[in-house]
Amino acid sequence: MSANSLPEGAAVWHSLEVDKALDLLDSNADSGLTPQEIQQRLQKYGPNELEEIAGRSAWEILLDQFKNIMLLMLIGVALISGFLDLMALRSGSLKPGEVPFKDTIAILAIVILNGILGYVQESRAEKALAALKKMTSPLVRVIRDARLVEIAAKELVPGDVMLLEAGMQIAADGRLIEQSNLQVRESALTGEAEAVNKQASLKLPEETSLGDRLNVVFQGTEVVQGRAKVLVTNTGMTTELGKIAAMLQAVESEPTPLQQRMTQLGNVLVTGSLILVAIVVVGGVIKDGGFKNIQELLEVSLSMAVAVVPEGLPAVITVTLALGTQRMVRQNALIRKLPAVETLGSVTTICSDKTGTLTQNKMVVQSISTNNKTFRVSGEGYAPTGDFQLNGQKISLEESPEISALSVACAVCNDSVLQKEQGEWAILGDPTEGALLTLAGKAGIEKDQWNSKLPRVAEFPFSSERKRMSVIAKVEGIATGEASSRGIDPAIAGFLQSEPYLMFTKGSPELTLARCTQIHLGNDTGTVTEAQRQKILAENDLMASKGLRVLGFAYKPLLEIPPEGSDETSEQGLVWLGLVGMLDAPRPEVRAAVQECREAGIRPVMITGDHQLTARAIATDLGIAQEGDRVLTGQELQRMTDQELEQNVDLVSIYARVSPEHKLRIVQALQRRGRFVAMTGDGVNDAPALKQADIGIAMGITGTDVSKEASDMVLLDDNFATIVSATKEGRVVYTNIRRFIKYILGSNIGEVLTIAAAPLIGLGGVPLTPLQILWMNLVTDGLPALALAVEPPEPDVMQRPPFSPRESIFARGLGSYMIRIGIIFAIISIALMWWAYQHTHAAGYQGDPETWKTMVFTTLCIAQMGHAIAIRSNNRLTIEMNPFSNIFVLAAVVVTTILQLMLVYVPPLRDFFGTHYLNMQELGVCIGFSALMFVWIEAEKIFLRIMGKKAV
Repeated sequence: MSANSLPEGAAVWHSLEVDKALDLLDSNADSGLTPQEIQQRLQKYGPNELEEIAGRSAWEILLDQFKNIMLLMLIGVALISGFLDLMALRSGSLKPGEVPFKDTIAILAIVILNGILGYVQESRAEKALAALKKMTSPLVRVIRDARLVEIAAKELVPGDVMLLEAGMQIAADGRLIEQSNLQVRESALTGEAEAVNKQASLKLPEETSLGDRLNVVFQGTEVVQGRAKVLVTNTGMTTELGKIAAMLQAVESEPTPLQQRMTQLGNVLVTGSLILVAIVVVGGVIKDGGFKNIQELLEVSLSMAVAVVPEGLPAVITVTLALGTQRMVRQNALIRKLPAVETLGSVTTICSDKTGTLTQNKMVVQSISTNNKTFRVSGEGYAPTGDFQLNGQKISLEESPEISALSVACAVCNDSVLQKEQGEWAILGDPTEGALLTLAGKAGIEKDQWNSKLPRVAEFPFSSERKRMSVIAKVEGIATGEASSRGIDPAIAGFLQSEPYLMFTKGSPELTLARCTQIHLGNDTGTVTEAQRQKILAENDLMASKGLRVLGFAYKPLLEIPPEGSDETSEQGLVWLGLVGMLDAPRPEVRAAVQECREAGIRPVMITGDHQLTARAIATDLGIAQEGDRVLTGQELQRMTDQELEQNVDLVSIYARVSPEHKLRIVQALQRRGRFVAMTGDGVNDAPALKQADIGIAMGITGTDVSKEASDMVLLDDNFATIVSATKEGRVVYTNIRRFIKYILGSNIGEVLTIAAAPLIGLGGVPLTPLQILWMNLVTDGLPALALAVEPPEPDVMQRPPFSPRESIFARGLGSYMIRIGIIFAIISIALMWWAYQHTHAAGYQGDPETWKTMVFTTLCIAQMGHAIAIRSNNRLTIEMNPFSNIFVLAAVVVTTILQLMLVYVPPLRDFFGTHYLNMQELGVCIGFSALMFVWIEAEKIFLRIMGKKAV
C-alpha cells in the first residue's frame, strides 16, 4: 500500500486487530518503515506538530478599539473643534488668554485613553495552543529499517513503530502491538485521574468511547508503568490532541452581555445626539432666516455631541470590574478576563466536571461486606477517623472481628503511604490504595505497625490481565505481656494454624471469588457454598449500581514462599474475606451550593468522563438529579443529530463517558436553546468547551495549562461552591453597573437638553464648553459613579432568577428613569439658566455678563451630588439608610464639590476652564436649584411607596 492510499479514518483503529492495522498502514512490527516510506509519508502528512491559525495582530486589535461609534463621534467633534479654533487663530478672534486647541487636545486624549483601555482588556493573547504544544514529547524511540533509533517527535509518521516505557510522554496516537503491564495516565484527555490499564489483544466496537479504548494510546498522555510497542496511526492535527487544537481555534469568541449592552447604548446615544443636533441646527437656521449664526450653532452642536457621550463610563466600568475581581480572588475565584465578572451574573446553567469539583478527588470507602453483613463506613477524606454502622447503628470492632481481619488485608496488600502533612492527611501513591489505608486506620490497623508484624517477603504485582495483586508476608510473633511468651495478633489469629506465611490477594471481586474455596466467618473458616457465592456477587452488583468501585479481598496461609511467576497456581484455594466499596466522595459544601443554585434559578449539570452509575450516584446525592433521571452517555450522544441533542439538552442533567467533542456539542446545544452557560473543566479535553462557553471556568489545582489559558476564570480551590459565590458577586457587579449608568446618563440627557435649549429660547452663546462638559463627565460624574460601584449587595440577590443576558441595557425601567430624570434635570437647569441670564444682563450688574454660563455649569455639577446620594436605593429614602454603609459615596460627594468650587474660585483653574467668579448670592441660588434634584428623586420614592400601598 502506498503512502497516498493510507486510511484517513481516525476513530476505527481500536476496532481493528493488530495485524489488520499493520496491513492498512503497510508497516512491519519488527522492522518498521523504510527511509523511502518515511519520506513519502512526511510529504503527505507533514510534521507531527500542532498547527496554529493566525489571529488578529496587535495593531488590528488596537485599531478595532477606534471603531466604537461613540469614540468615532468624539474624534469627529475633536476635528471640527480644532478646525474652528484654527479659523479663530487665523482671524485673530481668540479671546485674551484663551488657549487654542485645548478642547481638541482634551477630547483626543480621552479617545486615546479609552482606546488603550479597550486594547489592554482585549489583547491578552490566547495561549491555549502554546500550552497544548508543551504536551508533545520532544524525543521518541522508534524502530526504522529494522534498527532502534531516537528521533524528534515531529518526525513521526503514520506506520512508525514506537517504543514506550514508564515515565515517557506519548508523542502520537497509536494502536498497541504488544504491551507488558502498561498503565497510562489519560487524565489530560479524559478528565479521570486513575491510570488506565492497556491491553493490546483487545478488539473493541467502533462506538467505544475515548476513555474505554484500552488498545490504543494518545498523544500527550503519560506512561505510568510498564512498556509497549505501538503502531503510530495518527500524527499532528489528526491526533485526539490535534482535534482539540482544531476545535479550540474554531471557537469564535462572542461579545459578552455587557459588551453587547454597551454597543447598544452607544448606538442609541449617538443616534439620539445626531437627531438633536439636526433639530437645533435646522431650528436655528429657520429662526435666524439663514446661516449667519452657523458658527454659534456648530459650537452648540459640538457641546451637545460631547455631552451625550459618557466619556468616563468605560473607565468606571473597568475599575468596577477590577474591584469585582479583587473581591472574587478573596473567595478563591481568579478572573482572567475582566468582562467575565459581570457575565457571571447572567449564568443560567453551570456544566460541571465531576472529579475534584463536585467531589473531593479522594477515594473514600463507603461500605464493606464481610461475614454475610454489610457495614456502612463514616468519615471524610483521608482522615483515618470514622465509625462502622450496621443497620444504622454504630457497632464496636469486638462485636465484629471480621472487620479487623479485612482491614489487615487492606493495610498489608498495599503500596501506598498515609501520612499527615501540615495538619492534613494525605496519600503518597494510588488514591484507591489510599482509601484502603484510611479504612484500616478507622479499624485501628496502622500499616507501619503491621509492616513489622507481617513483613512483605514476596509479591505478585497487579496486571491488567489478572486484575488482581497478591502480597506474601512472613508471620512474626508479637509480645503478649508475658516475659518470654510470644503469640499471633488476635486480628489474624483465625487465619493460621502453624503456617509461617500469609498471602493476601485483592482485585476484581468476580475473579478473586472464583479462586476461593473457603470463606472467613468471624474467627473461623468454612467451605464457600454456591448460595454464598451468589449472595457475594449480588452484593457486589448492588455496590456497583450505587457507583462504588468494588474490590474483593482474600487470603491464604502458606508453608513456604511461592516461586516467582507461580501466581496462576499459588492464587488458588483462597479464603474469601469480603468486599470493599469506595467512591470519590462529594464535597460536603457542594450540596448547599447546588441548593443555592436552584433557588437562584441556575441549573447545575454534570458532564463527566466517568461511568454512568458513578455519575448518577454522585449527582443524585448532591441534588443535581433525582432518582430515575435520565443519564445520557457518550455513545448515545454520538448517535444523536444536533437537533435531537438540542431537544434533549434541557431534560438531561447527567452526561457520562463523554469525549471532548461531546462537551463542546452540549455547550453549543444549550446556547442554541438560549441558555447562558458556565462550563468547568480541568483537562485538555475541556479546553474547546471552556472557550465556547459564555464563562469558561478552569481548575486551579488540578487544571492543565491548556484549560487555564482557554478559560475566563480559574477556581483556586477547585470547588463548585466557589462558582456560586462568584455568580453572586457577578450579580452584585451588574446591579451596581446599572445603578451608575442610570446616574451618569440621567445627567447627560439633562446636559444635552440644557445646551440645546439655550439658542432656541434666545440666549446668546453656548452655556457649556466642550472642556467643561468633559470635566462634568469625567470628574463630577466619574467619582460618585465609582463610589456607587461598591454599593453592598441587596439581601435577595440570590433568591431571584438571573436576568436575561439578552435584555436591553434600558430594560426594567432604566431607560424610562434616564429620560424622566434627564428631563427634570433639564427643566431645573433651564429655569436656572433663564434666571441667571436675566440676572447677569440686568442693568447695573457689576460682574461679567457671561457669568450666567458658570452658574449653569455649577448647578449641573452640584445637582449631580444630590442625585448620587439619592440613587443609592430605588425605594428606601436617604434618611432611612445608614450614610456610612457606603462611605465612598459620601467622600466622593464632598471631594467633587470642593473640586468644582476650585474651578470657580482658584484663578488659574478659572482661566483654564473659562469660568467666572460667583458671589455668595449666585452660589446660593445655584445650590438651591441643585437641591431640587435631590428633593424630586426622594419625592418619587414616597409617591411610588404610596402607590404601592394603594395597589396592595
